[in-house]
Amino acid sequence: MSRKKIIIASIVVAIIIIVIAVLSLKKNGAEATVVETQKVGRLKIVETVTATGRIQPKTQVNISADVAAKIIELNVEEGDWVERGTLLVQLDRERFTAAVEQAEANLRSIEANAQLAKENKLKTEKDYQRTKELFSRNLESQAILDQTYSAAQVEKARYQSALELVEQARAALKQAKDDLSKTTIYAPMAGTISKLNKEVGEIALGSQFQEDVIMVISDLSEMEALVNVDENDIVSVSLGDSAAIEVDALPERIFHGTVSEIASSATISGQGTTEQKTEFEVKITVHDAGEELRPGMTASSDVVTEIREDALGVPIQCVTVRTPEQLKRKSAKSGNGEAIAADSSASEPKFVPDKDGFVQVVFIIENRTAKAHQVKTGVQSETHIEILDGIAEGDEIVTGSFRAISQTLENNVAVTVKKQDKQQS
Repeated sequence: MSRKKIIIASIVVAIIIIVIAVLSLKKNGAEATVVETQKVGRLKIVETVTATGRIQPKTQVNISADVAAKIIELNVEEGDWVERGTLLVQLDRERFTAAVEQAEANLRSIEANAQLAKENKLKTEKDYQRTKELFSRNLESQAILDQTYSAAQVEKARYQSALELVEQARAALKQAKDDLSKTTIYAPMAGTISKLNKEVGEIALGSQFQEDVIMVISDLSEMEALVNVDENDIVSVSLGDSAAIEVDALPERIFHGTVSEIASSATISGQGTTEQKTEFEVKITVHDAGEELRPGMTASSDVVTEIREDALGVPIQCVTVRTPEQLKRKSAKSGNGEAIAADSSASEPKFVPDKDGFVQVVFIIENRTAKAHQVKTGVQSETHIEILDGIAEGDEIVTGSFRAISQTLENNVAVTVKKQDKQQS
């Protein structure tokens, strides 16, 4: 029994020793954060702004009627090519022809009245001249002279009024003829009938009421992408910026274009709601449209706003933020749990927070210790960001894990490097 007790006691002691050792190893291991690193190098960084929209012809014209009438003739179909001056639509002319005839008759009547007024004016002027001559020889009274003078002035005014009525009648006739001419609609440009909204027998509303588009003529040889750019990105976009355009209907094609127009005023959607968006319309001329693009196709574009050919860059995830309080220097500990005293002779680095109280930092590995360096950033691509100040080429920086960089990693703490990537090119 004594021997059995000794064996049991030995086993218990061994188990206790193993447990203590394991706990000790876990404790010591917890002191060193496992990170991934790489060397800082120079590379090309291309900053882009992404926007979505639709494809449309660079030049297109909405064809509407200027007068309201029934369509009695439609000489084109959707997809037809038309030359400038081609007859497109014939509206019912009967009412407008009658209006022209009425205006012509009215003009003739008013011109006749004006001629009569002219003759009366000439007669009264002659009567006045004769009376004036007789009066000068004391053969006629002052009263008669005054009477003939007044009659001459009345007929003169009447004739002038008749002339004004003639001008009005001529203007009415001109308007009636213009309305009649607008019943025939010709193509204002060469192009393709990209949309046809009316049929023979339908009523075309005059543009004085509202826009009533009969058809659309488009020049499909020159296309553009009309995209919406967020208000936070529009300040980066300039005329002449190059762009890569992808069209949902043609997933294997990448089209190339140039920013040709930027709206001065914003377009606001969902106003007053939580989904309110403020965007600016940007037109991108497509250089290699070919014959595949069609108006209305959904498109997305990446507008190149800045290029750095030889920038000091790091992966975007390497740049994180901390508060100055979180960045205070601490005593580091090695992987075996031994304290590594911070260099007391070294001056405490100064971290200058932004207006929100945060500091942009990158962690650099020095003597198995992660040290936070405040950085100033520049342009960024989808994967990398330019560093203008704070680190140097060849520095070993922490690139992962994301959780360590964004949350757990502290300034001046010991780390274990998991993987060393090759220097960037």
